Amino acid sequence: MKALRIGRSAAVLSVAALALTACGGNGGSTEDSSAGSEGAAPAEVSGTLIGGGASSQESAMTAWADGVTEVSPDLTVQYDPVGSGAGREGFLAGQYSFAGSDAAMDEEEMASAEEICGPEGVFHVPSYISPVAVAFNLEGVDEVNMDAETIAQVFAGEITTWNDPAIADQNPDAELPDTQITVVHRADDSGTTENFTEYLTAAAPESWTYDVVETWPSDITAESAQQTSGVVSLTESTDGAITYADASQIGGLGTVAVQVGEEYVPYSADAAAKAVETASEGEAGAVELDRTTEEAGVYPIVLVSYHIFCNQYQDQETADMAKAFGEYVVSEDGQAIAEESAGNAPISESTRESALESIQAISVQG
Repeated sequence: MKALRIGRSAAVLSVAALALTACGGNGGSTEDSSAGSEGAAPAEVSGTLIGGGASSQESAMTAWADGVTEVSPDLTVQYDPVGSGAGREGFLAGQYSFAGSDAAMDEEEMASAEEICGPEGVFHVPSYISPVAVAFNLEGVDEVNMDAETIAQVFAGEITTWNDPAIADQNPDAELPDTQITVVHRADDSGTTENFTEYLTAAAPESWTYDVVETWPSDITAESAQQTSGVVSLTESTDGAITYADASQIGGLGTVAVQVGEEYVPYSADAAAKAVETASEGEAGAVELDRTTEEAGVYPIVLVSYHIFCNQYQDQETADMAKAFGEYVVSEDGQAIAEESAGNAPISESTRESALESIQAISVQG
């Protein structure tokens, strides 16, 4: 099973993800790419840095691309929200100089990255941490309680109506109709799907038998849409629909409070941060979450979106641009502007320090 990896720190909670991965050269130049502890990018950097990946990061990425010009007026950042899987593929193919991803690279991908990044490979920066909301469209109902087994059975197509006893018994005060449940999932390879199915696999293994996947199982009867905006839009237009999506983008949909221990925990930035606090350290700047925690106040369905960079770029120009942009993203200003745009909390100081150490060490091959 591929573990979800998040950054190296505890209380990390930040907005949207930008991919700080890089390879190849997209132009640009600078004489001194170092920056202070606040991550202010040097004004001398110029050129266009191109990245792609997680659509969950789209709002934050727009804010970061605009905001970085205040410290580096001649740096342009372009980001294509094609989904985590396509972003990593594009990075490995040399199409992007950084990738945004809701899942860390696996061992095979990290090995492949050496062809682009050299023998030092890649590293991950956890720049965006958000709850993955289980969101639904059911008239007159704003929130329902579900345990892990019920969520798994709904998304596996075993529970098909909203008034099924498995749901009704956990919601004695709710008036649940006999409306058919329509499961809506991501059509593209998605880190959000991977995070969600990792939770289902860990917390409800008897009901979810499909393991951890980026591509939704084809034998489950369901509707699909591309990217986060697509599944949210389809759910909004379908009575009885249910989906999983970055909580910052679900709008006015109803949401599921997830059972953790003896309580039901609604999604929130604080509850997601608590999940990160208990995470263990993984490889190349990533971490591993405890999806089966019973600690009070923890929301276990958490998405950690990374920026993935080369440790060494093929040319100085790209290295300088990646470094400048990465420093801005994790800076207090960068995190604040993303929080305002995407609604998440900023990363912790310890996470910022760890990220800056890796970002400022970016160099050139050879």
